[in-house]
Amino acid sequence: MVAWQAFGLVFVAGLVTAVATGLGALPFFLVGEVSRRLNVALWGVASGIMLTASALGLVPEGLAHGEVTTVVVGLLVGVALVALAHRLLDDHEFDPGEYETADVRQLALILGVLTVHSFPEGIAIGVSFGALNLDAGVVPPLAVAMTVAISVHNIPEGVAISIPLREMGVSPWRMVGWSIFSSLPQPLGAVLAFAFVRVAAPLLPVGFGFAAGAMVALVVVEFVPEALETGKPLARNGYDVFAGGTALGGAGMWLLLVAV
Repeated sequence: MVAWQAFGLVFVAGLVTAVATGLGALPFFLVGEVSRRLNVALWGVASGIMLTASALGLVPEGLAHGEVTTVVVGLLVGVALVALAHRLLDDHEFDPGEYETADVRQLALILGVLTVHSFPEGIAIGVSFGALNLDAGVVPPLAVAMTVAISVHNIPEGVAISIPLREMGVSPWRMVGWSIFSSLPQPLGAVLAFAFVRVAAPLLPVGFGFAAGAMVALVVVEFVPEALETGKPLARNGYDVFAGGTALGGAGMWLLLVAV
C-alpha cells in the first residue's frame, strides 16, 4: 500500500507542475496581452531557477550518492537527449493555435511532440523523489524544491502557449486548459523516472546527473533563444531584463534550497 502511496505522491507532484502551466493564461483574464518585457523577465526567472536547481540541487545530490564520473555520465546523456529531442522537434514545430483545429491524427502527433518536450522536467521531479520513504515520513527536501522550481518554470511556457491562442480569439478558460494539456506528460515522466531509480537504486547518481544535464540543456536550447527572440524590440534587445530575471530566479531557488 505504501508503495502505491509513494507513486501517487510523485504523480501528484508532476500533476501540480502541469497545472501550474495553466497559470500562464491567467493574465489574459485581465489584459489583452502580456508585455514583451514581462515575458522576457519570466523566461529569465525560469532559466535562473533551472540552472540553480541543477548546479546546487541535483548535482550535489548525485555526488552524495555516487562518484563524480557517474554523475558526469548522467549529465552528458541528459544534454545529448535534450539536444537530440530539440533537433527532432525542429522538424515538427507546432503552433499552439493548432491545438484548436487538430484532428485525431494531428492531436496524437502533437501529444508525441509534447511528450518529448516535457519529459525532462518530469524526469527531474521523479529522480528528486528517489529517496522518498513514507514509512519514516521522509519526503526529500530536494523533491519539494524541484516541484516548486518546475511549477514556476512552467508559467512562462503557459504564457507562450496562450499568446497565439489569444490572437485566435480562444477564451481564457480554454487557454488555461490547453496550457495544462501541453504539460500533461510531466506526471507520467515523473512516475516512470521514480520507478526507474527505485528499481535500479545504483543508478540514482546517473539519474540526478541526467536530470541536471537535461535542465541545463533546456535552458540553453529553448529558454534563452525564446527570451532573446521575444526581447528583440526592447532596448538592448532585452538582455538586461533577461539577466535580471535570471538573477532573481536563481536567488529565489537558492533561498528555497537553503530553506528546505
